[in-house]
Amino acid sequence: MRKIWLIIKREYLTRVRKKTFIISTLLFPILWVLLIFGMGYLAKESVQNLRVAVIDSSGYFSELMLAKENSLDKSSSLTLIKNNPEKVISDHKAEGFDGYIVIPSINWKTGTDSLLFKSNKSYGSSSTDIVEAKLNRIWNEIKNDSLQIDADKQQILSTSHLGLSPKNIKNLKANSKTAEGIGYVAGLMIYIILLIYGSQVMMGVMEEKTNRIAEVIVSSVKPFQMMLGKILGIGMVALTQFFIWIAFVLIVYNIARVSGAGGGAANAMVGQMQNMFDSVNVALILFCFAFYFLAGFFFYASLYGAIGSAVNEDMREAQSLSFPITMLVILSIALMSSAIANPTSPVAVWASIIPFSSPIVMMARIPFGVPNTVPWWQLGLSMLMLIIGFIFTVWFAGKIYRTGILMYGKKPSWKEMMRWAFRKN
Repeated sequence: MRKIWLIIKREYLTRVRKKTFIISTLLFPILWVLLIFGMGYLAKESVQNLRVAVIDSSGYFSELMLAKENSLDKSSSLTLIKNNPEKVISDHKAEGFDGYIVIPSINWKTGTDSLLFKSNKSYGSSSTDIVEAKLNRIWNEIKNDSLQIDADKQQILSTSHLGLSPKNIKNLKANSKTAEGIGYVAGLMIYIILLIYGSQVMMGVMEEKTNRIAEVIVSSVKPFQMMLGKILGIGMVALTQFFIWIAFVLIVYNIARVSGAGGGAANAMVGQMQNMFDSVNVALILFCFAFYFLAGFFFYASLYGAIGSAVNEDMREAQSLSFPITMLVILSIALMSSAIANPTSPVAVWASIIPFSSPIVMMARIPFGVPNTVPWWQLGLSMLMLIIGFIFTVWFAGKIYRTGILMYGKKPSWKEMMRWAFRKN
């Protein structure tokens, strides 16, 4: 145990003292804040206000209708062309328009799907969708007038509808939308952690092999102890970084909640976070996240470590051998989407129990509720299987490490690595 602790200590202290760790730990919160507050601004600024000429051959559209719509929605403007539409068609830019729309002689009962926004530039859908929405609101007004539907009846038609929302009668605070959001975020975070920190284990083992440090270490430490210590040390580094980020989020949340600073965007974010905390079991989610984060990392890091011990400094060899492992992680993301869409389906249940996919899939299911959606026995079995899987993969990686760390100049196959793992000696 003392030897394992020494390896853990060495791996942990070596990595947390690196400038890359400090920079990445500080940089992520800054990028997170910029992402939250910058996406709304960029989305707003990226929408281009268009000046659109409307050439009407149907006779339904009037200047008053377009002026009314323009006054209600300042984004983009519609102008009805009555005189000399040929000028607009021949050179709309010279006439002061970004493009034009020709409305043919259509019937108000049928409408048309063949309207074209013609321009000498290409515009994104975010800009043209605004124009389409304006035209449809005017078209609805035209239909209402044609049907002689007065303003009161129009109000009834626009507001009267049927909405359906799922409700958990055993957990009245549960919110499916919130659960979906948390499930996606938690699953994606574990996915990123598995790939980033798993590859760090592989790179660390490859570096030790290249520098011949491993030859000295392996002479006094058992392969299982070496692999376990390295994985636990790097896992603690990842956990340290994660808790720093969580602390930052909570600090920002509390400051924004108490002070109300940051304007509408910040207040909206605070309100969303408050609703999230009220609708889910935060303590259980954080505990499960920490467990699946660590256990999943240990499981996959062992396999990545085995790859690192079997190859030399050639990254192409490492990428080739690690591709099947990476594909398992990517497959877990695909299964996660299915589990979020239907968290009680057989695919979701089995994918959340099998160790290869359970860190991501089970973490996506838990926000939907335990024990109502995810029974305790499924959660317990999933954790047990992952622990057994982790112990097996560490043993497996240790056996490969013992042989592979002393081999140079040869690219092994998966078949050879399996022989190393199950060889009696």
